[in-house]
Amino acid sequence: MSHDKLFSPLKLGRTELRNRVVMAPMTRSRAAGNVPGALEATYYAQRAEAGLIVTEGVSPSPNGLGYPRIPGLFSAAQVEGWKAVTGAVHEQGAAIFVQLMHTGRASVAANLPAGARVIAPSAVALAEKIWVDPDGPQAATVPEAMTEADIETALDEYAHAAELAVEAGFDGVELHAANGYLIDQFLNTASNQRTDRWGGSVENRIRFAVEAARRASAKIGADRVGMRISPYGAFNGMTTDDAHDAVFAALAAEMATLGIAYLHLVDHSSMGAPEVKPSIKQKLRETFPGTMILSGGYDAARAEADLGAGRADLVAFGRPFLANPRLPTLLREGKPLAAPDFSTFYTPGEKGYTDYPVVG
Repeated sequence: MSHDKLFSPLKLGRTELRNRVVMAPMTRSRAAGNVPGALEATYYAQRAEAGLIVTEGVSPSPNGLGYPRIPGLFSAAQVEGWKAVTGAVHEQGAAIFVQLMHTGRASVAANLPAGARVIAPSAVALAEKIWVDPDGPQAATVPEAMTEADIETALDEYAHAAELAVEAGFDGVELHAANGYLIDQFLNTASNQRTDRWGGSVENRIRFAVEAARRASAKIGADRVGMRISPYGAFNGMTTDDAHDAVFAALAAEMATLGIAYLHLVDHSSMGAPEVKPSIKQKLRETFPGTMILSGGYDAARAEADLGAGRADLVAFGRPFLANPRLPTLLREGKPLAAPDFSTFYTPGEKGYTDYPVVG
């Protein structure tokens, strides 16, 4: 079949993409001491046939390091580590955005560095267990409800991480407002039971997300800021309510006003979550005139169809990229894809990370 759209170039903000294949953000838990290094540089460079790479979730704060071995972007050492990654990716011709992910209540205190705190919109614990090295799965820590000062600090951390991202050579940042992490925790009533200006009404629920995007945009330019959202996502205990559609429509409208580079809409129905109905995707597409990235269980044919129909401008592929570093070539040539090893998704070291054959 023809892949005319999937392999056509696109201008994303101030960045030229050579194709419309996006490597989706995926937690890989390889950053010893929460600092990326040569291993991460190899991993991303291997996959730099993508037009755009969005990194794994990277915490803008010590408080957001809720999982083992996830990287951060708030220290000089982390900036230096990421410079090696961005340099290696740019040498291969791809663009790379860093995904800023504060875990919020999806955290165990034992995973955090000294002095850091588990914080969230409300003091409602996540029901799922979280891995702790070397003890295994542990109950999530009951978070402290964020004070106004905590909220102000967290918002400034996103903005500062955006500045550091540019210093580290990234082409932009993606604010992770999906999958039950901190920004999504403000959007969702399962985790946000506040009665102040940060909770309750649609306007209040989206306030933290809007302010994070506004402050990041003020630091590095809105054309270098993206946002990932997951309407109807069930990950990390998220639920839906009567105002759900209104929340995401209002958020998309605010992002349009800010003029951010893209919205990245993930539909996890391929992994068992409720479907994000086509009508909702269409509403968001109409509300947000910027670049739209769709992700969730795509193959080349479906990607080409959605691009051709104007439903998206870019399509993100997740797990297929793990075992198929040269995924774009394999998609273009219609070759079979290798399956990833699920047992090594979050384990330390090279196995299941940089040792997949780089063929295409």
